[in-house]
Amino acid sequence: MTKAEIVNKIAEQTGIGKKEVAITVEAFMEEIRNSLADNRENVYLRGFGSFIVKHRAKKTARNISKNTTLVIEAHDLPAFKPAKSFIERMDGQIVTSED
Repeated sequence: MTKAEIVNKIAEQTGIGKKEVAITVEAFMEEIRNSLADNRENVYLRGFGSFIVKHRAKKTARNISKNTTLVIEAHDLPAFKPAKSFIERMDGQIVTSED
């Protein structure tokens, strides 16, 4: 599914214009990018999952074809960790919510 398809579905379900939905979706994604990349803060969406920053330590690697060793510097990567209810839904399990 593409971003355009998401915008179309949301517009159909809510009755809001596609242009406004596209602006909202883009703003949502930009806030997640800013939180992860600029502020190094995780984003938690209850029932959906978490966008997290994973830190990779400095390590050495080998290029076997050139028989050389290189150093891969420490760096951060964005990652997504789905919520338990999301995983259960993907597995086809029924989730009951207890209030």
